[in-house]
This record gives sequence, C-alpha cells and structure tokens, in this order.
Amino acid sequence: MRADEDNLYREQLPNVGSLLVDGGRKLCRPSTITNKFPILKWLPRYRMEYLLQDFIAGFTVGLTTIPQAIAYGVVAGLEPQYGLYSAFMGCFTYIVFGSCKDVTIATTAIMALMVNQYATISPDYAVLVCFLAGSIILVLGLLNLGVLVRFISIPVITGFTMSAAVTIGSAQINNLVGLTSPSNDLLPAWKNFFSHLPSLRVWDALLGVVSLIFLLLMKKVKDIKWGNRIFWKYLSLSRNALTVIFGTFLAYILSRDGKQPFRVTGNITAGLPPFGLPPFSTTVDGEYVSFGDMISTVGASLGSIPLISILEIVAISKAFSKGKIVDASQEMVALGMCNIMGSFVLSMPVTGSFTRTAVNNASGVKTPLGGAVTGALVLMALAFLTQTFYYIPKTTLASIIIAAMISLVELHKISDMWKSKKRDLFPFVATIIPCLFWSLEYGILCGIGANLIYILYSSARPQVFIKQEKINGYEIALVDVKQKLDYASAEYLKEKVVRFLNHQNEEIRLVVIKGEEINSIDYTVAMNIISLKGDLETLHTDVICWNWNVASAGVVCRLNPEMRNIFKFDYSLEEVVAAHFNGISNTTSTVTLGNE
Repeated sequence: MRADEDNLYREQLPNVGSLLVDGGRKLCRPSTITNKFPILKWLPRYRMEYLLQDFIAGFTVGLTTIPQAIAYGVVAGLEPQYGLYSAFMGCFTYIVFGSCKDVTIATTAIMALMVNQYATISPDYAVLVCFLAGSIILVLGLLNLGVLVRFISIPVITGFTMSAAVTIGSAQINNLVGLTSPSNDLLPAWKNFFSHLPSLRVWDALLGVVSLIFLLLMKKVKDIKWGNRIFWKYLSLSRNALTVIFGTFLAYILSRDGKQPFRVTGNITAGLPPFGLPPFSTTVDGEYVSFGDMISTVGASLGSIPLISILEIVAISKAFSKGKIVDASQEMVALGMCNIMGSFVLSMPVTGSFTRTAVNNASGVKTPLGGAVTGALVLMALAFLTQTFYYIPKTTLASIIIAAMISLVELHKISDMWKSKKRDLFPFVATIIPCLFWSLEYGILCGIGANLIYILYSSARPQVFIKQEKINGYEIALVDVKQKLDYASAEYLKEKVVRFLNHQNEEIRLVVIKGEEINSIDYTVAMNIISLKGDLETLHTDVICWNWNVASAGVVCRLNPEMRNIFKFDYSLEEVVAAHFNGISNTTSTVTLGNE
C-alpha cells in the first residue's frame, strides 16, 4: 500500500511541475507584461502629430492642477507644497501604469478632507496613509479584485460624493469671507460662520464672492455659440488659472509695508521635494510615536481611503473610456503605484480627479504623455513660482474649491432615482446622512451596509405570484416564481404557498409551481421543496413542479429520489392537471441523478 502511494506521488510530481512552468510562462508572456505596463503598448505606436495635442492638453490641465493642488493641500491641513508634490508624482507615475489616456491623477478635495484629521496631527500621518493606501490598492489590483467595485451601487456613490462636496464647500465658507474656522466639519463650520459674521473681513469677502461668481460664469462661457468656439472653450478651461492670477496680482499690488488687505497663502517651500522612505514613525509635540501607534490613530481610514480612491478612479475611467473596456484591476495597480511612489516624495493620498480629467478630455489629449507636460509644469512652479504663490489669497483658493464642489452636488440624480425606482433612495439616504453628520468613513460603510440589506431583502422575498385557477373542472393553485431561488428565499416560498392555501374558502387539491425562470437551486431550496410536499400532504394537497430546469430538478431528486414523480415536463398545463387527477403518469423526461 505504501509503495502504491509513493508511485502515485511520483506520477503527480511532473503534473505539479508542469503547472508551475505553465504559470511561469503565463507571467512572462508579452501580453501579460504589456497589460501591467500599458506604456509598452502605446509608446511604440506614438506619432509625432500627437505631440502638439498632448502638449496643449497637458499645459491646460497644469493650469488647473496647480491652483487646485495648492488649495487641496490647505484643505488637508498641510502646507500647500504637499498638494503640488502629490500632483507631479501622480502625473508621472500614471504615464507608466495607467490604461486610460484621459485620467489625471492628483490629490482631490475628498481625499484632502479624509486625511485632514490626521494631517493636522503631523504631516507624517498623511504621507504614511498615502503609502499604506497605495500598498493595499496595489495588492487588490494584482489579485484582480477590481470586480469588487461592482458591489457598490450608484446611489451610494452619489450620496457619498454629494455629502463630501457639501462638507468641503461648507468648510471653505469661512475662508471665503476671511474668517478662521476651528473645524472642517459641516455644522461647526456653519456655526462659526454665523457666530462670527460681524467679524468678516470686507476685502476678503468681496474678492471671494467676486471670484466665485466669475468662476461660475466662466464655466458657461464654453457654451457660447458665436465666434471661435475653440477660443471660448479654452478660455473656460483656464478659469481657475485666471482667478489665481488676478487674485495674486491684486494682493501683490495692494500690499504696503508688509501689510495685506487679504489673508494670503504664505511661504511655500521651493524646489523639488526630498526623496526618502515614508515615515514609519514620527514625533508629535516632542513625543515619539511608533508605527503601531500611528496605525491605531489612522484606524478605519486604512479601509475607507483606498475604497474611495478606487471608486473615484474606476468611475472616472469608465466615464471617459468612450466605448473601450476599462480594466478596473489595472487602474487599481496604477493608482496603487501612484500612491506608493508619491509617499517617497512627501505626497498625500491621490486618486483620479474628475475635473482635471474632464479638462484633459476636452483639450483633446491623445495619449497619457500629456501627464508628463502637466507634471513638468508643476515642477517648474515648485522651482520658480513659489515666491509668487506667497501672495495667493486664501479667499481665492476657497472660491475655486467651492465652485468645484457646486458641480458635484448633482440634485437631478435624486429626481432620477425618485422617478426610476424609489427604493434606491434608501441606500442613498443611508449614505448621505451619516456622511454629513458623522464621518465620511463610516458614512460610506453605512451606505454599503444598506445596499447589502437591500440586496438580501430582495433575495429573501422574491417575486412569487399565486392565483387560484379552474382547469378542466379542477381547482388548482398556480405558483409563478419570477426570480432565482436560493437559500435566503427558500422558506419564503414555502410559507407563501401554505398561507395561501389556508386562506382559501374552496378546497384546493393541487399546487403547480411553474419553473421556467428557476435556473438553479441549492441544497436549502431542495430541502424546502421536500418539506413543502410533506406540509401539503397534511392539507390533503399534492404538488407538481411544472417545466423546471432539469438541473434544478436534479438537485431535489438526488436528495430524495422519490421526488421524481412531482416533476413534469413537455406537456401543457391542462394535460398535466388532467393526467394528475386521472392518475396517468406523463413524465417524458428523465431527471438525471448525476452531479451537476
């Protein structure tokens, strides 16, 4: 016996070895490598005529990226240069790993808000979260788990996006009028605004309101029909840059003897960011904080920040894919690498930016190489324009953020959900309320939980229609199941049939369960069908399963071969009923007892 086992083991060794060899060959295939490094696909086919269009698109995106990166660095509670560091490394890394030419990677308002509570403790927390979030996203991408994003519905994403936009915009309302807010949360920000309204700074408020109106009007300029439409389009796209230039120029010429009429951004560290390992420990107020303590402080954000990052980039990639299939797992790999590489240059967490991606697309970008122009422009700004950035008014940055957030509050989607299916408002409300009044991290979890409850409820209560019919002079109960049956709905079907029979005045001797739409069942459903037959026998009623899928019928018959006679195929309902009451067997198909 021992010798036989050894021989069998030896026979299996080549098979194991061949599996390893096949796996190695698959990993080394050119298609596998090019899928993980998309730059190897598009760069050899690059045409010189693309260069000008990529340059124009990259330059236009850069004019939008620089002011937004500075603004979102401030939103995160960091020095403005952190936003610029994030932008330039995200742009360059995505060129190598990204699969969508339009996507622009940088820090976003939502990412900035989510990291704010840790960044205000120490910037090292923001950089560590960037590294850890990138590592998690990369592993999920390499494991091809991009399919997981399909389990988060649009109502949940809409609720999260709208609540984040409202929170971020509310947090900037104080900066818009020259006030300082002790909190970025929704209610404290508005409470501070109204309680300190008499103390607002007139010049800041005037510049902020004018800048906000200008941004909103300039957004509509692209829709002008007369004249050169390309000119109007690019003028509209450059609205952020124009706002910053005007505000900075105004602050500079009005400064006198070190006095400023506006609250300005202040000093920004010039030059390239230092390259080094992410901080796995830090010092806060002179006290050493270990890696474990930092992880403990970050807590649930290690799950929520990667999740939101993935949702943003996959949603943006799909929105601008233009008929192409988006590889969600590869986008996760690209995003993971952007965050990991960014953490080596003091970056905060990054993801896809819808605003800048839309600008990139509208500018006619041809390849991801446009990101190199954007990244180079950010580097030039860090090297040569930091002294100019000193004079950027905070109210100007606040107006840019608020204008961007207004476009994310898509109220028409609530109306669409109401018109299409009112039940979808349940996960939407379950997301937006906790996000607004609790936290974004737990709000998205509440939304996902509500979605799962909704799915489980629908699964546990399938559409089952039962009606009493008179066929060939016999009263029967016809059961029509309109959804797939699984373990969650098995008991519901049995309860509904028994309850129907108990409430009928006339005596029903036969229950017919239609099975055209029952593609598959599991062990629990099979057990409940057998149990239902027993329950109906006590009520002096028989059951027939009519025109079921043979594979589904086989699950029941393999469990109890005596159940074969309840399955009827290939005959009309009238013939089945007549044969049953006349005692004639008309089963023309044999239910297989073999494994499925």
